[in-house]
Amino acid sequence: MKKENSTNHLNEVYWKEHCGISHTLSLIGGRWKINILVYLLHEKKLRYSELRKRLEGISERMLIAKLKELQHDGLVHRIVYQQVPPKVEYELTDRGRSLKGILEEMEDWGESHLPQEKRSG
Repeated sequence: MKKENSTNHLNEVYWKEHCGISHTLSLIGGRWKINILVYLLHEKKLRYSELRKRLEGISERMLIAKLKELQHDGLVHRIVYQQVPPKVEYELTDRGRSLKGILEEMEDWGESHLPQEKRSG
């Protein structure tokens, strides 16, 4: 947990509030969020279990935390179906879908700059 008055924390808050790139990265950055967003972008709606299968190596605790963060930031919507057994799906909100161009550009750039032996196709 970061100290709220530390210089590092204050700098982080400042840049998130005054720099568009820093703000964007604070919302989508990290190992898991970007992958969750891309899967939902391509597949529209996914159940929790489907996301977990696709995100190889993620713990249940981490997936829950990242989904909650994405919901809190207004990028992902959680849909709960009242049935037995319970069914929960996730989809991008309009705000989340507005990242489509950025995510596709990042994906294209990354694919074209992978080390030669890692490139698909």
